Amino acid sequence: MQKEVQKLNKQYKDIETTEFIKRFLNEYKGKISFSSSFGAEDQVLTDLLVTTKKSISIFTLDTGRLPYETYDLMHKVNEKYKINVDVYFPKNVNVQSLYKDQGINGFYDSVQNRKECCFVRKIEPLRRALEGVQIWITGLRAQQSVTRKDLELFEWDDGLKIIKLNPLIAWSEEEIWAYIRKNKLDYNKLHDEGFPSIGCAPCTRAVEAGEDVRSGRWWWEEPEHKECGLHIKDKT
Repeated sequence: MQKEVQKLNKQYKDIETTEFIKRFLNEYKGKISFSSSFGAEDQVLTDLLVTTKKSISIFTLDTGRLPYETYDLMHKVNEKYKINVDVYFPKNVNVQSLYKDQGINGFYDSVQNRKECCFVRKIEPLRRALEGVQIWITGLRAQQSVTRKDLELFEWDDGLKIIKLNPLIAWSEEEIWAYIRKNKLDYNKLHDEGFPSIGCAPCTRAVEAGEDVRSGRWWWEEPEHKECGLHIKDKT
């Protein structure tokens, strides 16, 4: 599949994002799904995808610990585009086991604990969401963090055995917000309160002006650890 990924990167390398999405959704015959966490990038992609192909599959992961503002935006997106974003939840038995092992906030105690929490609340539900999917669309951007700077438009996810598509990989923060303003898109109100990146409420905080956009995620950890496991670049 690495050869297929290289071929796709070469084929779509110099095409403008909007035109690329139109061509790709029309030409590619496989099963495609977009995962949204309702961040600014995801709002841009939702608008681009839904206005291009109304029937595009969109899902989200409800970890059970999301901020109210994220649920509020989820409702607005469904209402605006007349769609129902599919929601995947962690398995009840897994959450109960996690709580028994760690307590309610044990993820603060170690990177291992935090990654176990992310696995239960995100990774396992993601695997269910991607069953039968051939192309996984994400809102990743290269500028978001040191763990994402080498990502390409198309990636092979060796863990999930799936091609990952990152249409906004080369977009800047300024371009994302220019699109949101121009098209009057709804967005998570926590962005106005200093939250450039929003995940689970206990693991997300506001950042100071000039700080890295991902610095408010798992702020008690070193930058190279700041991934939940959803987006780890295959190094083979």
